[in-house]
Amino acid sequence: MSIDLSQFYKLFFEETAEHLAEMETLLLALDVAQPSMDDLNAIFRAAHSIKGGAATFGFSDMTDVTHILETLLDKLRKQEMTLTVEMVNAFLEAGDVISMQLARHRGEGEEDTGAVLAVCEKLARLTVDLPVSTKPAVSEDLSYGLFTETAEEQAKQEDEQGFGFFEDIPDPVADAGAVSPQSSVPVTAEKAPETAHYGRRAIDAEGAEDVRTGKRATDKMVTSQAEATSIRVGVEKVDQLINLMGEIVITQAMLTQAAEDETSENENLQRSLHQLQRNTRDLQEAVMSIRMMPIAFVFSRFPRLVRDLAGKLNKQVEIRMVGESTELDKGLIEKISDPLTHLVRNSLDHGIESPEKRVAVGKNPAGTITLKAFHQGGNVVIEVSDDGGGLSRGRILQKARERGMPLHEDMTDQDIWALIMEPGFSTAEVVTDLSGRGVGMDVVRRNIDDLGGRVELGSVEGKGMTVTIRLPLTLAILDGLSVAVGAQTYIIPLNAIVESLPGYSADLKTMSGGHVVHVRGQYLAIIALHRIFNIQTKITQPEQGILVLLEANGKKIALAVDELIGQHQVVLKSMESNYRRIPYISGATIMGDGRVALILDVAALVRINQEVSLREAA
Repeated sequence: MSIDLSQFYKLFFEETAEHLAEMETLLLALDVAQPSMDDLNAIFRAAHSIKGGAATFGFSDMTDVTHILETLLDKLRKQEMTLTVEMVNAFLEAGDVISMQLARHRGEGEEDTGAVLAVCEKLARLTVDLPVSTKPAVSEDLSYGLFTETAEEQAKQEDEQGFGFFEDIPDPVADAGAVSPQSSVPVTAEKAPETAHYGRRAIDAEGAEDVRTGKRATDKMVTSQAEATSIRVGVEKVDQLINLMGEIVITQAMLTQAAEDETSENENLQRSLHQLQRNTRDLQEAVMSIRMMPIAFVFSRFPRLVRDLAGKLNKQVEIRMVGESTELDKGLIEKISDPLTHLVRNSLDHGIESPEKRVAVGKNPAGTITLKAFHQGGNVVIEVSDDGGGLSRGRILQKARERGMPLHEDMTDQDIWALIMEPGFSTAEVVTDLSGRGVGMDVVRRNIDDLGGRVELGSVEGKGMTVTIRLPLTLAILDGLSVAVGAQTYIIPLNAIVESLPGYSADLKTMSGGHVVHVRGQYLAIIALHRIFNIQTKITQPEQGILVLLEANGKKIALAVDELIGQHQVVLKSMESNYRRIPYISGATIMGDGRVALILDVAALVRINQEVSLREAA
């Protein structure tokens, strides 16, 4: 009976991507002078697994490349050849080519035949120690002479009945006395190279089976127990689970509201509702943890990026990563990747100086870029720092004057650093095709704003620069403060609130651009919410209303509202998917009484004041 292997494509694509990522990480960490045999074996196993899976599904293009790659890796791990930097470069290029081939089979791109031929030629040329009968010969045949098999190898493949991918389980009794040809010590825990068993069952001596990985029980005894405690879950299923969790939160809020409206007290009802609230919170945290992923998924791509770009720029750069296990929502993981890539490129191109310049000022010729992630309160903080030249206050002010930007004498460093995040602002003497410090920084800030986060800059001229990004743990649920304006209810994200001020008439000042309030030595612009959304307010005098002080991107405003209702944990619903995009609104939620409340976009509200200031200055 024939088996439709296409049903297992998705699993193969995911596992191959994981093997490629593992290969790249191990290759970048290799000490060329003294390579770890464990690492070389792990790289070989990853290549072998990719080759086995590709052969199973008939992806011959991937099989051709991985076969040549595997041949060279096999000789290295057997210490028949000496590892060189050129080999590591070739392995990395081969990984790129396999990734390209994988993308083509996924339907996500085209294959560059020239790149495939080039990497195969390079690998074949490096395998110079092969016996004469199998030395590579450059030709249009992708095998380069490396696929010539001896009669013994062919017989072995015929015996395996599956070309090594669906091998029979050996007799454990016979294996117990197996002797390693190198040590004459019985081998009892030697893990064989991983093989692909997509859709087939590998059954151990006790009858246990693992359809997911096809690994035998003996393999699992050698490896970590982490495999048995993890599971691969489709993102769509997790999204559905999160949506259901949101509905439970809404139901719980409705029950609480109904209980509060009861004229007669019902102690049992109140106790049950409190228990429901605790259980709901626990369930919510458990559900959200399913979607949380370590930021290592993003950080892991940067060692290769730094290595390649440093070579192009003739710079010596090391990368340090701290807190890779810090977890945040998968949606944030996907969206934070591009801003971080831009920041790392900036540090490489215009932050880190050339070795000659660094030595001239007494620095180590090799610069350092540090990626750091940690939890702080209800946020995830990500820092991208370098020990390069830092930002120049004088150059930034000079460029700002040339552009006619509004400046004043008592500007703090933070105010000046923020100028580089204005559209098109750059202090780079030479803008390259890699990056330009300042060029695109406004896009970084806008992307972070869209995620409900904020960006902070810190720099010491001649010492380096640090970009700090603060993000919420998740985009699905947030803690917020509900406020009333007329008959409408709005939600303000709690992490954007500094404080609230009732009765502010004494500190109210009038300026040409509107009203400001004096708070602890600062004059803050007052943004009246009822004017923005053109709704009727209940407030007729300033002392009757309440000011909520908000902060985003280092800037503060005072938001005028009628009253504060209370703190809530709300489930975010997308306005764009359910209606359309509304200015100054980041989403919506359903309150306990069933009404819809809009969630304010604090960063957009802060920009109102900045735009007014810029127009007045012009």
